[in-house]
Amino acid sequence: MSNGNQSAFFMPSVNLFGQGVVNEVGNRLVGLGVKKALLVSDAGLNALGVVDQIAGIIREAGVDVAVFPKAEPNPTDKNVAEGLQAYIDENCDGIVTLGGGSSHDAGKGIGLVAANGGTIHDYEGVDVSKKPMVPLVAINTTAGTGSEVTKFTIITNSARKVKMAIVDKHVTPALSINDPLLMVKMPPSLTAATGLDALTHAVEAYVSTAATPITDALAIQAIKIIPKYLPRAVANGEDIEAREQMVFAQSLAGMAFNNASLGYVHAIAHQFGGFYNYPHGVCNAILLPHVCKFNLIAREDKFAEIAVALGENVDGLSVREAAEKGIAKIEQMSKDLNIPSGFTELGAKEEDIPTLAENAMKDACSFTNPRKPKLQEVIDIIKGAL
Repeated sequence: MSNGNQSAFFMPSVNLFGQGVVNEVGNRLVGLGVKKALLVSDAGLNALGVVDQIAGIIREAGVDVAVFPKAEPNPTDKNVAEGLQAYIDENCDGIVTLGGGSSHDAGKGIGLVAANGGTIHDYEGVDVSKKPMVPLVAINTTAGTGSEVTKFTIITNSARKVKMAIVDKHVTPALSINDPLLMVKMPPSLTAATGLDALTHAVEAYVSTAATPITDALAIQAIKIIPKYLPRAVANGEDIEAREQMVFAQSLAGMAFNNASLGYVHAIAHQFGGFYNYPHGVCNAILLPHVCKFNLIAREDKFAEIAVALGENVDGLSVREAAEKGIAKIEQMSKDLNIPSGFTELGAKEEDIPTLAENAMKDACSFTNPRKPKLQEVIDIIKGAL
């Protein structure tokens, strides 16, 4: 994030891409000095046999494995505490996360507390921890959250029903692995939601107050790739070219927001996820056009550039008209990909809006939004998204 004339750029030191690259995981753990890894994943991947497949690859390299297949969607503080206990009981000295954002976030939370002590609540905020996390290798199975390349981990405080944003250089994985062959079985609805999550990351990073030329280059390239290849990946999960391109798009977007941060799409989405346990990608997809419209006056030129990147013809249009055309394209993509039209469809209640809005204004992602809203304006955004 930029600070006056200063900026820093964080990402894992090694990032592997391509078909079959997951077979490298065991040797990479050996290189990191790991003797026994806690493999953090979710029940779905465990049932499909993917967890056993990865555990086998790790063991072949001579590294022992303990499996924790209990990462929950929108992982909670209790989830992290249970995983930490497994890490301690099994005498692990490293972590492998397998899945999407939920597995990565849970594993990062476990690794951060394993290295620094206390509970996950102690690390809410920016760069609170003192020591590097235990070695963590993140194997991605979705093309969306970018969590495998970021210093963000989002954990729900189960008592407060609020998502804690932990933004800490020490939770950046040592290594990320993006193998498109692990993504071909991802169902269309999850492909759509995670793909639009990646688009949200790119758009919010591009208009962020902390954007730099480096993050702009990453974000705009992601924005170019997604409208070309996400519909193809949703239409046919075995379209390997589409899967490969979405791997690159979500990683580019992850690297962009990891350094430029985000905005009010995420600030509000975190509240819906924490309060109602809604899927994060779906929350972002619903909110993105509404927050873009609110932010338009702060970044008209950049929204016009987004329209061009999305493939829209803006010849002869004013900057404002081009910007509006880009936002309309985002709305159309959501419709084409069968994203719910609003939160009412998911069961959200109007009476909860003031609480959601107040908490959104405290979320760390709100700090880099290009337009500074009043509480009533945040309420109005949420009402528009119902």
